[in-house]
Amino acid sequence: MLGRVTTYEPPRPWIASYAEGVPEDLAPVTGSLVDIVEASARDFPDAPALQFFGRTTSYRELHEAIERAAAGLRDQGVSAGDPVAIVLPNCPQHIIAFYAILRLGAIVIEHNPLYTPRELRKQFEDHGARHAIVWTKVVGSIQDFPADLAVTSLISVDLTKAMPFGTRLALRLPIAKAREARTALHERVSGTVTWESVVSTPALPASHPKPATDDLALIQYTSGTTGAPKGASLTHRNLLSNAAQARAWVPSIVRGHGCVVYAVLPMFHAYGLTLCLTFAMSMGARLVLFPRFDPDMVLEVTKKHPATFLPLVPPIADRLLKAARAKGVSLAGTQVAISGAMALPHELVVPFEAASGGYLVEGYGLSECSPVLMANPVAENREPGTVGLPLPGTELRVVDPDEPTKDVAPGERGELIVRGPQVFSGYYGKPEETEAVFVDGWFRTGDIVTVDEGGFVRIVDRIKELIITGGFNVAPTEVENALRQHPQVDDAAVVGLPSEHSGEEVVAAVVLAEGVAEPDIEGIREFARGILTPYKVPRRIFVVDELPKSLIGKVLRRQVRDSLLQLTTGS
Repeated sequence: MLGRVTTYEPPRPWIASYAEGVPEDLAPVTGSLVDIVEASARDFPDAPALQFFGRTTSYRELHEAIERAAAGLRDQGVSAGDPVAIVLPNCPQHIIAFYAILRLGAIVIEHNPLYTPRELRKQFEDHGARHAIVWTKVVGSIQDFPADLAVTSLISVDLTKAMPFGTRLALRLPIAKAREARTALHERVSGTVTWESVVSTPALPASHPKPATDDLALIQYTSGTTGAPKGASLTHRNLLSNAAQARAWVPSIVRGHGCVVYAVLPMFHAYGLTLCLTFAMSMGARLVLFPRFDPDMVLEVTKKHPATFLPLVPPIADRLLKAARAKGVSLAGTQVAISGAMALPHELVVPFEAASGGYLVEGYGLSECSPVLMANPVAENREPGTVGLPLPGTELRVVDPDEPTKDVAPGERGELIVRGPQVFSGYYGKPEETEAVFVDGWFRTGDIVTVDEGGFVRIVDRIKELIITGGFNVAPTEVENALRQHPQVDDAAVVGLPSEHSGEEVVAAVVLAEGVAEPDIEGIREFARGILTPYKVPRRIFVVDELPKSLIGKVLRRQVRDSLLQLTTGS
């Protein structure tokens, strides 16, 4: 007779540290992401869903716009399973496009609208989307793609169309500031379908099929653990689960009833996408959209509608606090601010919480995990310097990086591996890379951590060599490849050095090409700006005679980083 078969269930010491009202686990989600806005439109039809430069859109209006946009996209040839690219900053059209694509059972692919044409082209080469919804300022980059990448359905979005009439009128004024704002937000384009024509279509029939829970919903690009950008495939289940986990983590925030969320983080980023596009909409919240972070704009809104929930990164919290002090604007009423993407300094937490009267807590996640895996409790037992506790339904283990099936002793350093309903299904079209990051169904994060007796997790090192600057991931390989194209550069190594303003700053060590005696450092940086998004361009470039390499010729970035750190700090 066979004995009872058991599966390994790791201990969960963190449950005892949960804040009051946070459940240990969550029931499996059902339905799809499109149900989020439908439910809020049903429960809070006249409540403001979106606010953009003062103009509001109710949940009823938002739902109707999504249904019309879905019909318009269907008329453009979008059908279930098609990848559809979004290249937009934060704006109402972004929200509508996101849910309209999903309503058809198609797949959203988010892109940074500030990417260079080369960076955008690389991602389009990977996913092959033939439909794109694009900010007018970026349309030219897409239209310049070669014939084999041609986007057959290119929809242009003019952000100013979503602004109040008075704001649009002000942008037309013949004064320098208005001209600068107009140039920043708008550009005339031809050869595209306008967004207005898409949303003017009669609504999609209610009988049109909706996506299933385990259908692919989103391809979220990440630099991953190897430096080569990859698309993380996230299902409706993944994203719905993460939104539900976020709701469970803040039981003090009641759905509807004046809930206000600020979208100061870009929604093309996994962090901003989940906590704004999905969490906020599922809460029936007033989502205040900012196309870019501007402390003055945020403070103007704060005077009338303080943020109930404010996702941010430390530099944003710091700038907002300083601006509030300088202008004499109170941050009181900001109930919960959650910080991610980089370490949160304790010296920032104390004054921010004093100014707001609420909490500022640190969390942690990865694009592959929808992205939130853990957060500090919104309670007095939060632990500064840690990334908190696993969210309900999330499990973790700490293993030997060289033997990832072997757990380390409690309290010891090891690689963090996780599993949960928010963990992705794999990298889009990359089975080998997918297999490399899973072990027995557990996702390898590439981060080295310790876990204390209360279950609080502390990040102590990274196996992966990504640089995190200002909340954005930078793959060293991508920057190195750009630098090597400059005629004065023979070889390059790119690393991240600590920065009090952005977590890390991108720094390069370069070996000069033969015969170059006086390098043009600023010229090299300017050259890199033509290839890379500004935050990827090295802030500093050091000339070295040679780069340390392994026996197989691989640049030893850790040694480069240690040498540059010693050079710049003297330690």
